[in-house]
Amino acid sequence: MSQQGYVAAPPYSQSQPGMGLSPPHYGHYGDPALATSPPGMMKPAGPLGAAAPGVMLPPGPPPPGPHQFGQNGAHASGHPPQRFPGLPPVSNVALSYASYQPSTQSSFPSPVSTSSVTHLGSQLSAMQINSYGSGLTPPGQGPPGPPSAAPFQGPPRPSQPSILQPVSQVLPSPPTMLNGPGASPMSPPTHRQDGLPGSAPLNAQYQPPPPPGQTLGAGCPPQQAANYGPQMAGAQLSYPGGFPEGPAQMAGPPPQPQKKLDPDVIPSPIQVIENDRTTRGGQVYTTNIRGQIPPLVTTDCVIQDQGNASPRYIRCSTYCFPCTSDMAKQAQVPLAAVIKPFATIPSNETPLYLVNHGENGPVRCNRCKAYMCPFMQFIEGGRRYQCGFCNCVNDVPPFYFQHLDHIGRRLDHYEKPELSLGSYEYVATLDYCRKNKPPNPPAFIFMIDVSYSNIKNGLVKLICEELKTVLEKLPKEEQEEMSAIRVGFITYNKVLHFFNVKSNLAQPQMMVVTDVGEVFVPLLDGFLVNYQESQSVIHNLLDQIPEMFADSNENETVFAPVIQAGMEALKAAECPGKLFIFHSSLPTAEAPGKLKNRDDKKLVNTDKEKILFQPQTNVCESLAKDCVAHGCSVTLFLFPSQYVDVASLGLVPLLTGGTLYKYNNFQVHLDSQQFLNDLRNDIGKKIGFDAIMRVRTSTGFRATDFFGGIFMNNTTDVEMAAIDCDKAVTVEFKHDDKLSEDSGALIQCAVLYTTIGGQRRLRIHNLGLNCSSQLADLYKSCETDALINFFAKSAFKAVLQQPLKVIREILINQTAHMLVCYRKNCIGPSAASQLILPDSMKILPVYMNCLLKNCVLLSRPEISTDERAYQRQLVMTMGVADSQLFFYPQLLPIHTLDVKSTMLPAAVRCSESRLSEEGIFLLANGLNMFLWLGVSSPPELIQGIFNVPSFAHINTDMTLLPEVESPYSQQLRMIMSVIQQKKPYSMKLTIVKQREQPEMIFRQFLVEDKGLYGGSSYVDFLCCVYKEICQLLN
Repeated sequence: MSQQGYVAAPPYSQSQPGMGLSPPHYGHYGDPALATSPPGMMKPAGPLGAAAPGVMLPPGPPPPGPHQFGQNGAHASGHPPQRFPGLPPVSNVALSYASYQPSTQSSFPSPVSTSSVTHLGSQLSAMQINSYGSGLTPPGQGPPGPPSAAPFQGPPRPSQPSILQPVSQVLPSPPTMLNGPGASPMSPPTHRQDGLPGSAPLNAQYQPPPPPGQTLGAGCPPQQAANYGPQMAGAQLSYPGGFPEGPAQMAGPPPQPQKKLDPDVIPSPIQVIENDRTTRGGQVYTTNIRGQIPPLVTTDCVIQDQGNASPRYIRCSTYCFPCTSDMAKQAQVPLAAVIKPFATIPSNETPLYLVNHGENGPVRCNRCKAYMCPFMQFIEGGRRYQCGFCNCVNDVPPFYFQHLDHIGRRLDHYEKPELSLGSYEYVATLDYCRKNKPPNPPAFIFMIDVSYSNIKNGLVKLICEELKTVLEKLPKEEQEEMSAIRVGFITYNKVLHFFNVKSNLAQPQMMVVTDVGEVFVPLLDGFLVNYQESQSVIHNLLDQIPEMFADSNENETVFAPVIQAGMEALKAAECPGKLFIFHSSLPTAEAPGKLKNRDDKKLVNTDKEKILFQPQTNVCESLAKDCVAHGCSVTLFLFPSQYVDVASLGLVPLLTGGTLYKYNNFQVHLDSQQFLNDLRNDIGKKIGFDAIMRVRTSTGFRATDFFGGIFMNNTTDVEMAAIDCDKAVTVEFKHDDKLSEDSGALIQCAVLYTTIGGQRRLRIHNLGLNCSSQLADLYKSCETDALINFFAKSAFKAVLQQPLKVIREILINQTAHMLVCYRKNCIGPSAASQLILPDSMKILPVYMNCLLKNCVLLSRPEISTDERAYQRQLVMTMGVADSQLFFYPQLLPIHTLDVKSTMLPAAVRCSESRLSEEGIFLLANGLNMFLWLGVSSPPELIQGIFNVPSFAHINTDMTLLPEVESPYSQQLRMIMSVIQQKKPYSMKLTIVKQREQPEMIFRQFLVEDKGLYGGSSYVDFLCCVYKEICQLLN
């Protein structure tokens, strides 16, 4: 490794004593240096950067003190932010999602919280929107109003016109946590038709806003903020006219009933996505410029590699790193990359080139071992090159020599992928292989739980029938006629049955292993076979398995010995591979890894809640370690009808680069299609085996933390038994020296792996980022989708060690810190209570609120422990596109379909207010798909989609739409297949009728509204962040 790139961690990346964490993990914001600074203070940045565009929510009363807000009182004193440290500071007050307890400060979204409600009500009683969009006020023209309000003219700056505040437009206040329109501060929550506390009924219309300039309740006119030189472009919300100490209703005319804040005035994810699609959709994005910001992950475009890796492979939290660690600590914007090394590339983009240097192997830097790439600079007529990562000057090997042209570039620059492209592959030499010999092609072993319940519900028969089909489609190298993958079969309950399916046998032979304590493989020859050669014996076996165990009453199962057996078989065959395990119950039989039911709801919302996410025994972890060491990946299909301890069973799939699929209360007639789609998709995936990933960086910073389906024996090698096209690894970087604006920050990700054909290869992805000494440049270059991916993974990793309320507080606090730093360093003076959002982060609050409301971070007994552990695990391996959709689902109005167009209908915001009784809406989040039907849905649409005459006739049990020949049905099914494409999980369809019980489940996905099980609405969360910021500023 580079001596410069891998120096010992500087003090700020060490964990503090007593925090109970190992060094590179989560230590980074619990900095002793920060802790000594006065509460809420930050060191001023260097010179002010150019103002970046932003969204502002502006001035009003001084911020409330901690006594007025129950939410998140923990940071009232402006503690230095921490990233998941060990224990919270003593002064922390629970920011919990539990029910209201009168004796303590109220919890984050507590149903009853008078002080915070009245205060938020008064603060937002006249939320004022000043739009600094395209219709800018001409320079030099002051705001209307009394002469004394003339703007202060700062020195002119040539880069931007001076923007003055337009006429203030005052909007009514939002519904707060408990008041609907006109509710008194102490009124109980409004109840939905299904008896759940929540927002007002669907048909409650928004009240129109009062005329411009008229405030509600408060006796003071809105204050105009003086204009200080160039302001940021964007929308600005203000909190005018309140009083310092108490609610605005105390003075002036009698209070008017509260009305709802128009959600259209707060930043909309849908609008941001649509704007990006409009400006960048369908275009060619070339990667020839360092540090350029790619189109959003939701925008379809063609990517052309011209020297930096495609954003399909690497996305960053920001494309401009701060030059110093002090700047990074001040901004608190995580410096992270989400790397998806095997991402699927569309057919209209060039696949990766394969470079083969024969026995010479790849050209590498002698010092840091970086691979030849576009960042290497050739000198001395082409005889030597300077490494872009560690600056070491290396001799060019004789076989690689080439002359330079007049600008110092090699004459073969465009003929060599490694000199002109960001991503490419090398054929690896024997030095890169285990025991210095070529690897064998991988094997797939299918392991079926044949316990009583799986036989009786038809699952075993379904699996056996399907395997006959999918084995025909085993993945193969493009140029090969048939797959090199060998296959094997094991069934099990509390003992294991191995099958000999050698091609020369007339019948398969079964061998039983009863000693599950010391598993061995009873046969080598005939266990792993070529499918084409043994096809008739395999089909014979798959026909016999359901009959063979038809009379079995055995309900107890083992689990760890099954994995052990598969791994031992691969080890004996000296090949990597993948186990496909079909399992359905808690493994209670006497064997290593035996589990007991520990689903204890009493632990929820206590400091011991983290135990629910940890594995029960250390058997799973040591088994996973062995699997990774032998290139054995585990994919688990779970069919639970009750608690199965996903936190324990799912650990091996997570750590071995496999996938976990879960089908609750599986019924063959309803759920088989979802399962079969997942199985087919999983077997056919682009995948690499026995992989090691190394992330190298240029001097000045280094990779310190890794999140994903990975195993690490040391601090640099990311080991994966397998990695497929859907798995991403999120990497966090920290400074260990200064970065220079000239040379930028360079990242090289190298993955050594074995192909499905048994060839050892290196896959290289290179990316150059900018560096700047101006914080404004950092904020301009942020990508919210990648930030949320990072925050979700770091929070979900932390749940294993930390109380959830501490994690939630830190997420809110860090959100506020990032925005406070932007406000202090990147814009001119502004009124004390403006909430100002950088343009690149204007939807960070709504996404952060979606993360906080996810069931993993919600401490509620109503949510199944297994479901929380399952979702935690899925998110840990997600790429940016998948996490974006998962946290902010897509909601499409189907009733507006144009049957003549192939375009998807325009999405709407995830809120109940966007639904209508006459509408039909499709919601998808990557795991679930819902078709919601309003009570007054048009009969012609119902007839066209379901082939029934009316709403009442629709059968909500169906999980597949009937294939009706109408244009509506064809169009809707086409839209559903487009949404499903390229998604890692098959989404099961649920039909939901308005005002029927299952609508509760659907409502959990309307993420801008108040959560069913706790969690703020978007509007309330924005107020919470605003309050945090005010406390930090004071």
